[in-house]
Amino acid sequence: MTQTLLRGRLLTFHREPQSGDDLDAYTYLDDGAVLIADGIIRDTGPFATLWAKAPDTPVTDHRPHLMMAGFIDTHIHFPQVQVIASWGAQLLDWLNNYTFPEETRFASETHCQTMARAFFDQLTAHGTTTAVAFCSVHKTSADAFFSEATRRNMRMLGGKVLMDRNAPDALRDTPQSGYDETKALIADWHGRGRNGYVISPRFAITSSPEQMEMAQALVSENPDCHIQTHLSENRDEIAFTKELYPQARDYLDVYQSYGLLGEKTLLGHAIHLEPREIDALTETGAHPVFCPTSNLFLGSGLFDNAGLRRRGIANGIATDVGAGTSYSMLQTMNDGYKILQLQGQTLHPLQTFHWATRGNACLLGLENRIGTLDPGTEADLVILNARATEAMALRMERARNVAEELFVLQMMGDDRSIEQVYVSGAPQKTGVCRTSKNNLLTEPA
Repeated sequence: MTQTLLRGRLLTFHREPQSGDDLDAYTYLDDGAVLIADGIIRDTGPFATLWAKAPDTPVTDHRPHLMMAGFIDTHIHFPQVQVIASWGAQLLDWLNNYTFPEETRFASETHCQTMARAFFDQLTAHGTTTAVAFCSVHKTSADAFFSEATRRNMRMLGGKVLMDRNAPDALRDTPQSGYDETKALIADWHGRGRNGYVISPRFAITSSPEQMEMAQALVSENPDCHIQTHLSENRDEIAFTKELYPQARDYLDVYQSYGLLGEKTLLGHAIHLEPREIDALTETGAHPVFCPTSNLFLGSGLFDNAGLRRRGIANGIATDVGAGTSYSMLQTMNDGYKILQLQGQTLHPLQTFHWATRGNACLLGLENRIGTLDPGTEADLVILNARATEAMALRMERARNVAEELFVLQMMGDDRSIEQVYVSGAPQKTGVCRTSKNNLLTEPA
């Protein structure tokens, strides 16, 4: 068994903080350590304590940086890596003018493999160690996605989108082919390594009633798979959905009537909700996912986090690249803070960082595996540098506590603040940390 000891300032959450004064919700150590063996966190605590238990273990010293669980992104589009920052238009025009033409390229196996490497490089460069991704309609895209995740031993969730109408011919499957390909992908990838399959009807506009019936069958046959789709992002989208499904009581009822709502359901955006839809979310346990940079970029609207939470609804937070404008969960939290401020909703930085780690893990039902630094969980970590730029360093001279440091990271941080990332205990960046034996530190060659 190969062991390593990571040393640094340590922060991990045990539950969601109720306020900035909720000290029992988390553990913070000025000189902490994480003992890792074979990709699993074996112990966490003060460095002196862990060092005394395992004095011959090689130490990687990340002081003075902050060690946390890696970020979790609960809504992102793998085929949109090259349409991020495409100018103009709101949702439906943006899809037709940019996204759909780009996604046709994912029929090529070679292109899928190239983009998969680039996509995963961007995730880890920005501190994200787990994501829930939409692939394209092509089976090749999902195969490339899961193959790259397996190669890197990352805990990733994703699925090929189901879409059989209102899209270019090259982006349409059929109800039967979508069912058959999804079934094959689940057999090939779900539960293999750290992969999880997500049944993915893109949204009501691009799936016929016949395809929704096939999605319902897939969910019934694979109850351990997650489900993802989009909901009420844009008012024109809502109006078009009601035209296509006139029998539905509202947009959410399209999914509800086909048995697609439950605790494993992730609903991207969920901005313009009617009272009955909110009742249904409460009753079924389905989860809206807040995508702040995307909502601002497309002018979609303001997500009512506090209102939904008052109803007992647990929300995710995510980048939504490529309508989202950054792979960084730090920048996602930055814009999320501003959107909530516009509605008079406050969010303490401790609550924000819980949301992007353990909170999103709880949403996925994976808090016993990822999202914390608890012993027995998978060793996915991010090392954060709150002094990564001159402006940040200047601000940090006046920071009084870890909460203020987190807020500096949230408002000013990006990929430059990601000092190191560990996936299953393996460092993803080279030449950025000091290693030692017998606790005598040396710079890397």
